Amino acid sequence: MSKSYFDTDNNGHKPFELPGARPHYNPDRPGQVEHIFLDLSLDIPKQSYQGSCSIRLLPIRNGIDRLTLDAVNLNIESVQVDDVPQTFDYDGEQLSIQLSEVTQIGKRLLIAIAYSVTKPQRGIYFIQPDKHYPNKPTQVWTQGEDEDSRFWFPCFDYPGQLSTSEIRVRVPNPLVAISNGELIDTTEDGDDKIYHWSQQQVHPTYLMSLAVGDFAEIRDEWKGKPVTYYVEKGREEDAKRSMGKTPRMIEFLSQKYGYPYPFPKYAQVCVDDFIFGGMENTSTTLLTDRCLLDERAALDNRNTESLVVHELAHQWFGDLVVIKHWSHAWIKEGMASYSEVMWTQQEYSLEEAAYYRFLEARRYISEDSSRYRRPMVTHVYREAIELYDRHIYEKGSCVYHMIRAQLGDELFWQAIQTFVQDNAHKTVETIDLLRAIEKATGHNLLFLFDQYVYRGGHPDFKVAYSWDGDAKLAKITVTQIQAAEGQNGSKDLFDLKIPIGFGYTQQEESRKLKTFTVRVNEREQSFYFPLENKPQFISFDVENNYLKTVALEYPIAELKAQLESDTDPISRIYAAEALAKKGGLEATKALSASLKNDPLWGVRVEAAKQLAKINLDQAFDGLVVGLKDKNAYVRRSVVEALAQIKTAESYKVVRGLLQKGDPSYYVEATASRVIGAISARGFAYASANLEQKPKEDKVLKQLKGILEEKAGWNEVVRSGAIAGLAEFKTSEVALNLVIEYTKIGVPQPLRLATIRALGKISVGQSPVNLERILEKLAELAKETFFLTQVAVAAALGQMETPKAVGILRSLAEQTADGRVRRNAEEEISKVQKNIGSEKTIRQLREDFDQLKQQNQELRSRLENLEAKSK
Repeated sequence: MSKSYFDTDNNGHKPFELPGARPHYNPDRPGQVEHIFLDLSLDIPKQSYQGSCSIRLLPIRNGIDRLTLDAVNLNIESVQVDDVPQTFDYDGEQLSIQLSEVTQIGKRLLIAIAYSVTKPQRGIYFIQPDKHYPNKPTQVWTQGEDEDSRFWFPCFDYPGQLSTSEIRVRVPNPLVAISNGELIDTTEDGDDKIYHWSQQQVHPTYLMSLAVGDFAEIRDEWKGKPVTYYVEKGREEDAKRSMGKTPRMIEFLSQKYGYPYPFPKYAQVCVDDFIFGGMENTSTTLLTDRCLLDERAALDNRNTESLVVHELAHQWFGDLVVIKHWSHAWIKEGMASYSEVMWTQQEYSLEEAAYYRFLEARRYISEDSSRYRRPMVTHVYREAIELYDRHIYEKGSCVYHMIRAQLGDELFWQAIQTFVQDNAHKTVETIDLLRAIEKATGHNLLFLFDQYVYRGGHPDFKVAYSWDGDAKLAKITVTQIQAAEGQNGSKDLFDLKIPIGFGYTQQEESRKLKTFTVRVNEREQSFYFPLENKPQFISFDVENNYLKTVALEYPIAELKAQLESDTDPISRIYAAEALAKKGGLEATKALSASLKNDPLWGVRVEAAKQLAKINLDQAFDGLVVGLKDKNAYVRRSVVEALAQIKTAESYKVVRGLLQKGDPSYYVEATASRVIGAISARGFAYASANLEQKPKEDKVLKQLKGILEEKAGWNEVVRSGAIAGLAEFKTSEVALNLVIEYTKIGVPQPLRLATIRALGKISVGQSPVNLERILEKLAELAKETFFLTQVAVAAALGQMETPKAVGILRSLAEQTADGRVRRNAEEEISKVQKNIGSEKTIRQLREDFDQLKQQNQELRSRLENLEAKSK
């Protein structure tokens, strides 16, 4: 491989490009594809179909004598151009047609390819009941993104070609076939029915879609256009609960984007075994059937609502305005993810939207720090699907928000509407977004794109504050710690104008900030602000519009005031994080008060997380109160936090909660995992009347009971119990139970969770049991289902034996899926790291834990004494 492609300086971050990555460009175009017509007949029991694909092509050059189409593992029977048979070569990946007459500009060609497919590898999926899963529905569905349409029909398979399309398909009664555009005809023919769909607006091949099943159809509408939901019969109520807000979302996005919903209908089809959450095929989104909520799941699952608005947003960003090349996918994925933020604000509140965006930023930052750092726009990769990561979804969303903050609301929407209107039914690259912004607002935002889009990373700020009472000056020192010291001109530095606010809690117009904007562009800068009175708290980056990390180094009084009084929830969360680092009784009290009183559930969730980091008994008292919170997200976070506090008390509380139950599936699932975590590791220290460790068999029995009795929605609770069992890393009894649930026939979501758990439980098992686990994973790695392969890779990546590497290597070589290949390779390096130092580190960690626990008891007593003496 040539070095120049990989010459990105990643500053200690792993590179995105793996060996074998190379630049990808769109192919040269022989002409404009005007129309694609598929005429197919399905034989579902045999997982096969046959038919023809006709492509109308308008040449843009004279003298072309050969056309090359993408077509993988299809049986090509004949090729005709304008009814004349042509000679062709087919190597299993590309169909090369030798034209009997060379092209002439403006003289259309009609290419007709007769073909059949048996047991396709990807692109089109046949779902049927079998002896292990007798209740599975019979369905057929397609998935084109990124380049999988070529697996189900011959085409010029890249996003730069847009054409109209038509699909006519014969299916057995009573199955229904749903596709893009409008249903223009249905015909009965014996036991079969023929559905004929036509998509009159141009779109790329990856958005051509077909879904076949015995669905219940629920009809809704928006301004006279049909809005339909297709689900398995019996799940109609779940469908309304999960997708019922769609017409309001269509209205909301039509207004925001300044362009009414552009297609003749909007259908959402929930299918079984789907390999994504959702896919925005033009006018016909496919969703996983796991997004369908029952009443209890709807208490604290907004993921479905977010998924529905995300795929809907793509009907504009992605389907109406199409990316020209995969490297610009952030334009559509970032906006679809940002639309989740916008909808949260519309439906809930501005504060909830800010917290939603904060969580998106956190997910991207986690990928950046632990996986790799990359520019958002890059055409160097092995397979395009590798680009579909947190850099284009979550970071993309944050970039759209920064554009909005730069321009202000009014100009931002003007820019977005200009972008959509100017590029409707066309293809775009990142530069087109910049041009639309400049055209609509006069603002040139290249400086922002250069820093956040065309290179990797984000600023990591450390902010310190002090007050000079005599001079009445506040001093703020900002350090960009992502750049090495002494490197002022470093390309790792960011150059941003950041508002800094000073808050006063006692004033009438309480919580008014006095704000100054400063230019932060060096590694370390100090700023001085003349103020009439000493501020109670300091808000860095008022409104928190920039994507960044922040470590606050303020005195405890200022942090407490910020946690209590800053109106910005993200600012309060930063204060909570800084307080937890300080530790001690005062910080514990402040965080406990926040967990009890903060108006926003998101801040209460974070306060619970931070409380768990403080090694004081008093932290437990503060946390327990949160179990009574009316918000299920908060209760879940509190239970999660109790896993850090391994005491007899925390064990008793979690055990009580499990026995009593909770309205939320997720709280019960978390409690099931946490009870395992607390008891498997033993208590921090035993009080007089309690043994050192709860009886292992007691907890195992309780978890086994959950597995036997609680089926529940999407197996959430039972998956929690499996995670609890996986904490018993030295127990053969726990392992036997876990292995039991990896068998085929176990409900899919539970089976996948169990496969992942094998990696976790393997770490302390005997050599004989370790062999059993490896054998099981090697056997599972041979299954072809995408989600099983992902789970197997994740399990192997947690192991600490060289033998795991062998299984990962063969998985990487044999899988047909680029995402699985990449996952397997990334997991190999994790295993190698685990093997290297793990044994010594684990011993050290255990010794350190013991010390920390003894220390905690002493410090808690000391803090109590000090508090009393005060």
